[in-house]
Amino acid sequence: MEDKITILIPVYNEKDALPRVIDNLKDVLKKSGRQGDILVVDDGSTDDSAAIAESKGAKVIRHEKNLGTGAARTTGVKASENEIIVMIDGDCTYPEEAIPDMVAMMGKSDMVIGSRRAEKGTLKILRTPAKMFIKKLAEYLVNDKIPDLNSGLRVLKKSLVLKYLKYLPSTHSWVSTITLVLLSKGYKVGYFPIEYHPRVGRSTFHPLKDSYNYLSLVIRTIMYFNPLRFFLPISTFIFLAGVVKSLVDFAYTHSVQESDIIIFSTAVIVFAIGLLADLIVMMHKE
Repeated sequence: MEDKITILIPVYNEKDALPRVIDNLKDVLKKSGRQGDILVVDDGSTDDSAAIAESKGAKVIRHEKNLGTGAARTTGVKASENEIIVMIDGDCTYPEEAIPDMVAMMGKSDMVIGSRRAEKGTLKILRTPAKMFIKKLAEYLVNDKIPDLNSGLRVLKKSLVLKYLKYLPSTHSWVSTITLVLLSKGYKVGYFPIEYHPRVGRSTFHPLKDSYNYLSLVIRTIMYFNPLRFFLPISTFIFLAGVVKSLVDFAYTHSVQESDIIIFSTAVIVFAIGLLADLIVMMHKE
């Protein structure tokens, strides 16, 4: 018999979509012959999400107030009785039928992400450019391709998440952060192509606030693990800018200006900060 899994659904006011998601998950488990628990973490919903989940036979944990979807994921991971955890949103956006194939990939991966073929979320005109920029930045910082940085459908190991829990935020950026942490630490992350459907109900995504959180957490996470990927290009850019300015100044004044010295000094200081940060990371490596 294959190992039992926990299917974790973080929920905030999803009464319209949640019954269908739970029913689909039960059907997938039955057809695949896999044993699994459905765990709903209700993040302070003001509707009947928790009661609906309980009536469908899911195990429910409730937050007294809304703490954020990342906090709900953390609560669910801690409460899971199984090592293999499947995360899926409760808004009908992700294909439940992909789960058995994704779980099967865990034999060769430390985490498997459902990689969406297209963005169909709300506020697409705002989300797509912001996510693309952050994705490209993340790929550069971890020096690896990331087909989908923040998919809400993924399979992971409880023991691995608990190991890096201190890095994970309480916001939507939880999924992005765990992706970057595992890639930065050299773990194997697999990707399974999936379709992505328009959500049922109202999105909790805030374009400006959540995009800012994504961006800041991408940079902060890389600073924890590979700071030179951040500081080195900045230092190089400042140095090259100093070279160009010095050549222009010399062509017109036949001398080096004080501002040129300041620019070169800034480049050296930024590089030194990067080296110091990298040394600190190396000293604290496991």
